[in-house]
Amino acid sequence: MPEKKKTFYLTTPIYYPSGKLHIGHAYTTVAGDAMARYKRLQGFDVMYLTGTDEHGQKIQQKAEEQNITPLEYLDPVVEDIQSLWKKLDISNDDFIRTTEKRHTKIIEQVFQKLLDQGDIYLDQYEGWYSIPDETFYTETQLVDVERNEKGEVTGGKSPDSGHPVELIKEESYFFRMSKYADRLLDYYEKNPSFIQPESRKNEMINNFIKPGLEDLAVSRTTFDWGIKVPNNPKHVIYVWIDALFNYLTAIGYGTDQDEKYKKYWPANVHLVGKEIVRFHTIYWPIMLMALDLPLPKQIFAHGWLLMKDGKMSKSKGNVVDPVTLIDRYGLDALRYYLLREVPFGADGVFTPEGFVERVNFDLANDLGNLLNRTVAMVQKYFDGTLSSYKGPVNEFDEELKAVAEQTVKAYEEAMENLEFSVALSNVWTLISRTNKYIDQTAPWVLAKDDTKRKELHSVMYHLAESLRITAVLLTPFLTKTPEKIFFQLGIEEAKLKSWDSILSFGAIQQATVQKGEPLFPRLEVEEEVTYIKEKMQGSAPKVEEKVEVEETELPELGAEIAFDDFSKVDLRVAQVLEAAPVKKADRLLKLQLDFGFEKRQIVSGIAKHYQPEELVGKKLVCVANLTPVKLRGEISQGMILTGETDGKLQVLEVDQSLANGTKIL
Repeated sequence: MPEKKKTFYLTTPIYYPSGKLHIGHAYTTVAGDAMARYKRLQGFDVMYLTGTDEHGQKIQQKAEEQNITPLEYLDPVVEDIQSLWKKLDISNDDFIRTTEKRHTKIIEQVFQKLLDQGDIYLDQYEGWYSIPDETFYTETQLVDVERNEKGEVTGGKSPDSGHPVELIKEESYFFRMSKYADRLLDYYEKNPSFIQPESRKNEMINNFIKPGLEDLAVSRTTFDWGIKVPNNPKHVIYVWIDALFNYLTAIGYGTDQDEKYKKYWPANVHLVGKEIVRFHTIYWPIMLMALDLPLPKQIFAHGWLLMKDGKMSKSKGNVVDPVTLIDRYGLDALRYYLLREVPFGADGVFTPEGFVERVNFDLANDLGNLLNRTVAMVQKYFDGTLSSYKGPVNEFDEELKAVAEQTVKAYEEAMENLEFSVALSNVWTLISRTNKYIDQTAPWVLAKDDTKRKELHSVMYHLAESLRITAVLLTPFLTKTPEKIFFQLGIEEAKLKSWDSILSFGAIQQATVQKGEPLFPRLEVEEEVTYIKEKMQGSAPKVEEKVEVEETELPELGAEIAFDDFSKVDLRVAQVLEAAPVKKADRLLKLQLDFGFEKRQIVSGIAKHYQPEELVGKKLVCVANLTPVKLRGEISQGMILTGETDGKLQVLEVDQSLANGTKIL
């Protein structure tokens, strides 16, 4: 009997189809896809779910504006979303629509069960409501609050999105959320990895649970586009129960065909944006507790992909259409950029310059040129054919083999923690080391000496094997490029493309290389940056804005120093590998940094300005030749450079294209 595969169930949030999706929505789904492909590569039986949240007032309003039914409005929008996922090569195993009968039938049953057991009750509700967010807020939660002459609140905006709110009073069914607050806190304590990153958990506890959870309104009467409450059809079941339970209805919970539910639940991870973390880490687990159902193993709340001027919006003219980038630069360029540029738990900024530089430096130069040079040399020196591995010949072979094996381990650790940018950074460490290996071994010199044929073959083999391992590691991220690499290396056997094949060095037995098209043509920077900016601005209304420049009072210059004194300071680029608080020191973080030539620890007083996970993956400017000191019992081997504005410290970052250890001149 074949061995039963381990299962892995992950989900994206279901998207609200009120308009065209942009690159920010693609970010979550591509990240989930990379994780799903990684787990399949490791041999897991994967269930990857995405879908659409199709009920609510906003959908009803949009349909009424166009004089069509909600479903007539929804169907083409959902079709566009599914087309985008296909364009992005998303390998989801199911797509759930909350208007499907398999969903609506179970939601009615869930509501009735909670009602029957006393966890839902009928009452009056008055609160501040945001239609776009479909969320109620208390007065204390509002931002930009408006008041009348008596000081009474007359309006405000959502703290999550900035959308305006309106005061609504209506009859509503309520879920007894307050009843489960202590049980939820206890669960957090016993399951420390339930909410990731850690900072999100602290936010939920301090901002929502400790101040006191209120019971939750779970029905509406001011619109009728939704699932009707059983036996009281003037009420529709609200989004919290309707949308959140998609993770169960999609796998057959509550039906006679519940094999998938038994197989995959509890989910291994729900991927969500930070704006909906409260709903997934408070509302959702409490509802599951009320039904005596297992909780998902982890909720991972990633940051936003922003623009320099904040969140993407058509009014700002900063919306990036992923299809535009795919059509011009290829799918893999976009997928790579999305998951390499930003540490997954933190906010990141999309810039046309950054995108073009990633394509040119990382994909065209580092990876593309390495493959091109390797294939050309194997063809030139060995008529395109490599024989089996004979083991390292010199210390450079040993070093490259060791780096390849270390890369696989570091990559696996990063992927298990959903640190996609770190995983890719590790792959590029191997690529950079392989490029350096060519310079160290100088195969063009070896080729001139017939007595060096064995050594020359070893060099060619190590290059090809490093590229094969690289291609396997890139399989979750890039859906086209790995096969192109395998093709040019002459690798056809499935086992040489497997996870198990990269756990040790030397799997290629024989291969005949063949030259192919360049993996990523180099881009003209100015031309392509202009192109992307024009496409972004195409979504903006033509509005002339007056820009007011705020004057800033700058501190006085310090005392002059001699050039010779300044030249003693050795500034280097170093990448943050890990960051953690220093015990009993609320201002200090200890950073593990890669200086290229060695790993170091630096202790810095930036804990009040950065969450540790925000720093991981950043390339910083550091003073590298300071005498090591101990700070609160921790060794500090240098100093990171920061700037200060209005009391806020900001680390000095450099472009990711600069290699670790680069000297700042």
